Amino acid sequence: MAWASSIDEYLKNFKRESQILSEKTITLIKSHIQKNDLQGALSVIHSALRDIESAPLNIAVTGETGTGKSTFINALRGMGQEDEGAAPTGVTEETMERMSYKHPKLPQVTIWELPGIWSTSFPPQSYLKTMKFSEYDFFVIISASRFKEYHVQLAKAITMMKMNFYFVRTKIDNDLANEQRSKPKTFNEENVLKRIRDDCSKHLKKALSREPQIFLVSNFDVSDYDFPKLQTALLGELSAHKHHVFMLSLNSVTEREINLKRDSLKQKVFLEALKAGALATIPLIGRIRDDLEDLNATFHLYRSYFGLDDASLENIAKDFNMSMDELKVHLRFPHLFEEDNNVSVEEKLLKYIKYISSVTGGPVATCIYYRKTYYLQTLFLDIAANDAIALLNKREFFEKKV
Repeated sequence: MAWASSIDEYLKNFKRESQILSEKTITLIKSHIQKNDLQGALSVIHSALRDIESAPLNIAVTGETGTGKSTFINALRGMGQEDEGAAPTGVTEETMERMSYKHPKLPQVTIWELPGIWSTSFPPQSYLKTMKFSEYDFFVIISASRFKEYHVQLAKAITMMKMNFYFVRTKIDNDLANEQRSKPKTFNEENVLKRIRDDCSKHLKKALSREPQIFLVSNFDVSDYDFPKLQTALLGELSAHKHHVFMLSLNSVTEREINLKRDSLKQKVFLEALKAGALATIPLIGRIRDDLEDLNATFHLYRSYFGLDDASLENIAKDFNMSMDELKVHLRFPHLFEEDNNVSVEEKLLKYIKYISSVTGGPVATCIYYRKTYYLQTLFLDIAANDAIALLNKREFFEKKV
């Protein structure tokens, strides 16, 4: 009984939008634990982890030629236009076939570029069937101006097939720049954005008989305008295990997204610790050093999720006009397991264990949180996430060295 309540309390610490387990799965785990059926609980956890790690996510993007469709796909994938494997931009759309693009760090995430319905002879419902609509988790309908009648008809057809869709208005940065250039004295960004949003929604609202949610984005400034809101909206519609996969694929463009990603990964680490053996005795701290090498691959993966892998850091260092070594001086994660003159690895980890125990307490604290794989990975997640947040705050980032 105490175990069930401890797990429940632990999972309640995370925001609902970052939870990776469904309520049904959580209830089932607690039910097995209440019956002292640890093997049954671990079986459910094993199945949940398998679903989380292998869940495919397919996103369909459709829009007219010239709307920035390919650039939007690259932005979702966290890629530049000149990166290897990027969706080609500035190309005239001639094919009637859909094109697939894998996420560079999460191969189970695929973004499909669909030919525009206006460039085909198919009516909306036939178009969706031809484009294999049942394979997608949601649709993104893109325009670089006001949404037209064929956008509405496509949205209606998607609704009839009980699928989710989102309207995205691209090239907002261009619109604002043009408006400021033409009306420098009266230019007001907030008013311009409101006018664009109202203009887009006017026709859609009348045709769809409801207020549609429209996201105004710049494909080049993914931390500005509605791009973060769009990512949050997409997360809200996914099942728990697909939610985790999409969360990891997101660009770390705001502190909120970094923290949600951290929470999502912490839950997975928690499940891994339960699976590894919830009732195991506390390992000797002296053995931790022997296990660090085994965790290197996991830590490297976490680095990539937070944009701290070597390739990403090289690009950041170039932006800051410094070498990679100079950049790493300001980050904590490269020095996590180094010993300094005063504090050893053992002392650092013991201090962290003490902190976790004081916050959580109960059987889980004594049986799970002391597991070396758990507290090492949790410590690394905290430090990696904080480094990623520090990189967002570029002005304050180099005020003092770590």
